Amino acid sequence: MIGSKRRARSTINAWPGYVDALSALLMLIIFMLLIYVVSQLYLSQTLTERNTELARLNERLDEISSLLGLERNRAGVLEDQLSASQDRNTQLQDRLNATRNLLMQQTAESEAQAERLARLDESLSDKDELTASQEALILNLSNQIISLQRQLQKITAALKLQEEETAERESELEDVSQRLNTLLAERVNQLEQYQSEFFGRLRDILAANENIRVVGDRFLLPSELLFASGSAELGPEGQQELDKLAAVLLDVAESIPDDLDWILRIDGHTDIIPINTPQFPSNWELSTARAVAVVRYLAEQGVPDRRMVAAGFGQYFPVAEGTSPEALQKNRRIEIKLTDR
Repeated sequence: MIGSKRRARSTINAWPGYVDALSALLMLIIFMLLIYVVSQLYLSQTLTERNTELARLNERLDEISSLLGLERNRAGVLEDQLSASQDRNTQLQDRLNATRNLLMQQTAESEAQAERLARLDESLSDKDELTASQEALILNLSNQIISLQRQLQKITAALKLQEEETAERESELEDVSQRLNTLLAERVNQLEQYQSEFFGRLRDILAANENIRVVGDRFLLPSELLFASGSAELGPEGQQELDKLAAVLLDVAESIPDDLDWILRIDGHTDIIPINTPQFPSNWELSTARAVAVVRYLAEQGVPDRRMVAAGFGQYFPVAEGTSPEALQKNRRIEIKLTDR
């Protein structure tokens, strides 16, 4: 009896039920964690895409501001030329006014002399004979009147000539302004055509490299593709990409007219992490040295020196906000753009 009771008690075991309950609870927790992780990944991707789009819009705004500044500079040059022409016209107008004043003064003198002569004639008409001094005075006044009339004719002719020259210069100025505007518009259109050709061909060639980004009308090459960390010496992989760039540029440059003032702009950028070495005391020196290294290499491939410019911006114009590794990597870059001076 005692043995049978022990066997009955030993057959009852509650642990499998506990294990099933704990397993169900654990699966529920894992399921909730998966939902949370997926939602966080979705939100992170959405925020990243929005930040990227915002950065692109800001860069496009910067480009539009740069183009607007260029147009303002051109307008300033035209305004300076127009101002100089207006100054010349003002001077001519002053001379014209002075000539008119002189003409009016001499006309008044002539009229005064004529009145004196008329009064003298009236006073002498009552007399039968004129004295020698009176005859001499009349003759002198007559000569003065003739001289004044001749001067008046010369002044009138000079005034007319001056007015004709002023009108001719104003017409020439207007013609020059129209031709200048037309020439500027033609040059801008020509450069835009070559920019489009260069941009399209280079984009097709560099499309195989997923690290190279296209923003607006600029190519963004990551610094890691061209340089080692903290260095301004080009690596083999970067030289290969620059060889492609040089080949396209030299091919396009052959069709660009010599009088079209184009340049290839190379801009160096770093992240916000400061550098302080004997060779590079700050990010300015590092970004500038990297831009110069790219320019020197392209010059070695045959790109004309006078058609390139290198600039270093340090960390002050980022394309991505924040201090995450991805944002820092995007900000370390070389920007390449075909534009005008």
